[in-house]
Amino acid sequence: MITTRAAVLTTINEPLELTTIRVDDPEPHEVRIQVTNVGLCHSDLHYMTGTVPTDLPVVVGHEVAGVVEAVGSQVSDLRPGDRVVGALTPSCGNCTNCEAGRSTQCQRVEEVRRRPRAAFQTMAGKPIARLGDIGAFSQHILMRQNSLVKLPDDVPLHVGCLLSCCIITGVGAVFRGAQVRPGSTVAVIGCGGVGSAIIQGARLAGASAIVAIDLDDDRLKAARGYGATHVINGVADDIVQELHDQIGDGVDYAFEAVGSARTAATALALVRPTGTACLVGIAPAGAEISVPATDFFFHEKRLIGSYMGSGQAREDIAQFARLYQQGRLLLDEMVTHVIPFDEINEGFRAMKNGDVTRIVVDLQS
Repeated sequence: MITTRAAVLTTINEPLELTTIRVDDPEPHEVRIQVTNVGLCHSDLHYMTGTVPTDLPVVVGHEVAGVVEAVGSQVSDLRPGDRVVGALTPSCGNCTNCEAGRSTQCQRVEEVRRRPRAAFQTMAGKPIARLGDIGAFSQHILMRQNSLVKLPDDVPLHVGCLLSCCIITGVGAVFRGAQVRPGSTVAVIGCGGVGSAIIQGARLAGASAIVAIDLDDDRLKAARGYGATHVINGVADDIVQELHDQIGDGVDYAFEAVGSARTAATALALVRPTGTACLVGIAPAGAEISVPATDFFFHEKRLIGSYMGSGQAREDIAQFARLYQQGRLLLDEMVTHVIPFDEINEGFRAMKNGDVTRIVVDLQS
């Protein structure tokens, strides 16, 4: 067991508390990582504000990159010094969903995550929960071997961390979830980190038109840099009519990256008959969606969800890293600021600004 510094959520709607905690030794299939960088994600805010329930105290954070420091006795493909990024969705590899290539929906995930002792403890020995069993806002963390991907040497850690959440979620939703066809038309509601990744995914998939929709003009301007061909400010009186005016018809695919029932219904309204609306944003606990039944019976629309890219996280992260190496996936441009660990609470406040795509924390500074 070692001691390390972490940002701990002890009270909902209060700042994270920077303090010293204990980190357990790795189990046989686990790896201890010295965390270098973590991206600030709106999913973390859901737990910090209580819109998604969590045990307290808890270390949140999950969009993580770092360096292997120690490995368990049965770890065979990683060694100290390896640069890695982590996947939020560990998998057993043997259940029906894993064998079908849907590791993000592993049916034994709770069993896979179970360990005999708490990974994190207070200095008094009391357990501290971890978001997604990662708890990345800690200078040292424990993760399972099959949740880690080696990062090529020419992919910097401060941009590589984006691969583990917003990129796998957004680009994965395009290719694995909705399976966007070349030449099709796409709309994206919400142009933050995940929305920007969806736009890039649509560009990579060969979409002929990509409509970015957001309430902030700065984000819409940035969206054009990621591949959007059209933009709509969400304050428009009739977003659906505005989209029709711009591209002449509903889109083949609409992605919702906000996490609200209202924008989910808008996504379905934006697609043409036989089109697909894909919900990617995490809605608050208890949220319900109301949509017209006729959209399904007469117009044959599809409403689907996509969680963490809907596919094989480790395989996809490795492929997206190659796209970055080729200059086809923009990551440097998505990192608006890199901030020191001590400024993590200020970083979360800055996420409200429209000129921010992703803020990354340097946990070693």
